[in-house]
Amino acid sequence: MAAQASLPTLIRKKRDGERLEEDEIRSFVRGVTEGTAQEGQIGAMLMAIRLRGMDGGETLALARAMAGSGRALAWPQAWRGLLVDKHSTGGVGDKVSLALAPALAACGCKVPMISGRGLGHTGGTLDKLEAIPGFRVTQTPEQMRSILERVGCCIVGQSEELAPADRVLYGLRDVTATVDSPPLVTASILSKKAAEQLSALVLDVKFGSAALCPTQDSARELAQSLVWVGERLGIRTAAVLSRMDEPLGRCVGNSLEVLEALECLEGGGPPDLRELVTALGGLLLWHCGLAGGVPQGQERLGRALDDGSALCAFEAMLGAQGVPPDTAHRLCTGTPEQRRGVLGQASIVEELPVLQGGWVQRVAALPLARVLQELGTGRARAGDAVKPRVGAELLVAAGQRVRAGEPWLRLHHEGALSGAARRALQGALCLGPAPPPAPPPRLAETVLGPGTPPGPPGTPELPASAGDGR
Repeated sequence: MAAQASLPTLIRKKRDGERLEEDEIRSFVRGVTEGTAQEGQIGAMLMAIRLRGMDGGETLALARAMAGSGRALAWPQAWRGLLVDKHSTGGVGDKVSLALAPALAACGCKVPMISGRGLGHTGGTLDKLEAIPGFRVTQTPEQMRSILERVGCCIVGQSEELAPADRVLYGLRDVTATVDSPPLVTASILSKKAAEQLSALVLDVKFGSAALCPTQDSARELAQSLVWVGERLGIRTAAVLSRMDEPLGRCVGNSLEVLEALECLEGGGPPDLRELVTALGGLLLWHCGLAGGVPQGQERLGRALDDGSALCAFEAMLGAQGVPPDTAHRLCTGTPEQRRGVLGQASIVEELPVLQGGWVQRVAALPLARVLQELGTGRARAGDAVKPRVGAELLVAAGQRVRAGEPWLRLHHEGALSGAARRALQGALCLGPAPPPAPPPRLAETVLGPGTPPGPPGTPELPASAGDGR
């Protein structure tokens, strides 16, 4: 009753721009977890935090309280230092986790990857994996430990026991327009990672027209908050800032992205996908002591992709998480046609033609993703069903010259495509009369913790005072 009675006072305090003490934040989280806080009160606090912000100490206290609202995972002492995970703030065509987790496992890490579902125009890792017949994303902590012992990696959904306060707050942030609050994003991500008892964490903070953060500056602010809090939770943390104006890779859509991830696991696939997988993996291998530096970590992870060991780990993970062995084997070793046979294909596959010739400047991710979401790749609200076989394959790339009538997009869908959707898709293809300038690198910046040794040239260290509110 005391926490319930004091909640309006705490809301008023944050609304007026005052700092909340750690015990006050714990009281708020306890009310969320125990159900004594009313939904309206929680929404009001979320909005007060969104408008007034939190300093580093408040954000750290919120992450700790949310992590402590449920069960912490426990691992064998022998795994100490080897437990790693990755988190992305969401993108279009982002299938990195599907290749990264097994590649890390092949390099000797233990990867208890807890992922999410897509909401809005961004895809979810769990939705992609559920396109594979039989794959079970729901695993108990005991089952996760067993899978890690046998395979080295698992990719699962958040259990009800893990940071339950986050489940409540996450569900309300979307309907209260507080999704983009850096303190709330930081606490949400890191409360789950703290409950995982990780050794090292790498974050892919995306920015651009199809990302949570519109600018590199806003992405850097979020990355610094995440790294600062993560380090103080005892997790060696780094963040990579990556551009999200164009889709990652060539494919967007759940089953199509599984196929493209398999190409990466075979040592091929789109160069930008491999670059991001090896960049994130290289940081983790360095942080957990399995590589002498980031370049060596990238090289080692690349070898796991090229020599087949990452693909073997992926096949083993599929089997451990419910996929029948023959299905997993056909998917991982079969021809492209056999793989499509396992995942199935949409009832309609059509190619969109270029309407007028020119040079491809870029393919905009956001309009493409929004049309695909309407066709069933994503969901407008939590709980909506997705259509795993809906998606699109890009047939052109920036810098390519195209002529009118040539196909530029192969669309997989299950019904009639409206005129408005066709126009929106055609608007995603940006053409010009001359070749575009060289694009900026997809990987823009790396943010490291204050205690981390200097990285490769061009890798800035996080100032020790960043995010501490002073």
